[in-house]
Amino acid sequence: MVDCQSRRKFLKLSAVGLIPLGIGPLARSAFAETPVLKVYKLPSCGCCGAWVEHMRDAGFRVETTDFTDLRPIKNKLGIFPKLQSCHSAVIDGYVIEGHVPAREILRLLKDRPKAIGLAVPGMPVGSPGMEHGSRHDPFQVILFSSTHRSVFATYPQHNDMKA
Repeated sequence: MVDCQSRRKFLKLSAVGLIPLGIGPLARSAFAETPVLKVYKLPSCGCCGAWVEHMRDAGFRVETTDFTDLRPIKNKLGIFPKLQSCHSAVIDGYVIEGHVPAREILRLLKDRPKAIGLAVPGMPVGSPGMEHGSRHDPFQVILFSSTHRSVFATYPQHNDMKA
């Protein structure tokens, strides 16, 4: 249990920039213990690549696999059509669909709710990987299971707004 708490603390601190990634033995050992985020995406999608970089910057180990048709993967993962976006991912038993912010994935892994995973439907401007200047369209992160959906987070949050 100590290892799991250390990993979570490292991910939280690195996500807010308090521990530079890759520096020192603590960072290397904690980074090696993080679960792998397996991303399934289209080969030509630039916003998917930008989201992958957002996740790496937050301390996640990421493996990507390109597919020309993601429908079979989304169906297998149990992602409802209304929740779908341009890429899908799996981490530590959870499905992540679309441009979900790293901080919400960290919270999901910490709290471990009974769910299939998190989704940001569509491709909202201002979500990770979909940045376009100072524009931040509102969006919701949805926690979903096979029978239930609820709002896990709403963006932009007050501390996300630019002055």
